[in-house]
Amino acid sequence: MRLTALGFGLIALALAAPATAQQQMTDPDFRPEVARPAYVGDAPVVMIDGAHNNFHTVDGRYAPFAALLRADGLEVRGGTAAFDAGGLDGVDVLVIANAGPIDGGSPFSASEIEAVEAWVRGGGNLLLIADHAPFGVAAADLAMRFGVGMGQGWTFEPADNANGVTSQLVYAGERLGDHAITRGRGADEAVASVTAFTGQSLIAPEGAAVLMRLGPKAWEAATPQDATAVAEAIRTGTSDNPAVHSAAGRAQGLAFTHGEGRVVVLGEAGMLSAQWVRFPDGRADLRFGMNVAPGNARFGLNIVHWLTGLLP
Repeated sequence: MRLTALGFGLIALALAAPATAQQQMTDPDFRPEVARPAYVGDAPVVMIDGAHNNFHTVDGRYAPFAALLRADGLEVRGGTAAFDAGGLDGVDVLVIANAGPIDGGSPFSASEIEAVEAWVRGGGNLLLIADHAPFGVAAADLAMRFGVGMGQGWTFEPADNANGVTSQLVYAGERLGDHAITRGRGADEAVASVTAFTGQSLIAPEGAAVLMRLGPKAWEAATPQDATAVAEAIRTGTSDNPAVHSAAGRAQGLAFTHGEGRVVVLGEAGMLSAQWVRFPDGRADLRFGMNVAPGNARFGLNIVHWLTGLLP
């Protein structure tokens, strides 16, 4: 999808006035179906965090992801307590999706970060998702506790269009890592492609598997208004603009073990949502997430299958 269509729509949404932003909602037409549910009877507990100024919550913009996991047989609930105050009790998989910054910094206290790290090291499983700015800033300290660096900007790649850039990033072929998450339990669960909708870049720690690899001409901008500077950087291969930096070869999806636990980090959150945006000024409706990229739902299921140990 070109920047002139969905890409520009996503950027316009990010810059829109509050009245427009209020039109961003879950897609009422999205109904997840799982042909071969993985869990029957007692199932792992997945908790979607809602205690850290989260833009995506279990009853909000991540309700479609929660519905997908429930269709797979998982028990899904929302988190309301601090991680160092009982927030991890009885949880098998912790999902943190777009925790929002507080006073320009991390919404997680130092003791919460240590609690999450110790919990994963002891056998807990974490899916940490942090989107384009400002969400990378919010999650940076927690991510770094696991050795993951965050680009903290807006990621773009080249496109064959009038603007020369796109913010919709499609991963297929060699850009998808060869991992249990992409292979699934069989051919019917293999992931052919994953689509991200802007997001930020990730810097992988040593030993991590890259699930989604950015291309050699990927660039990251401090704000979406810097897309023109990114286009120039893509055209020339260099930039002296401090608002942009190269994201070549970085990732938007990582998987690795940490002690006895497992971790997946994603640099884009919309891919596991199903959202619908209506613009009051009469522009065409915009949909993005699992509702327009079917491979994303399979990817999300396989991530949780790996985190729970169903996949090796």
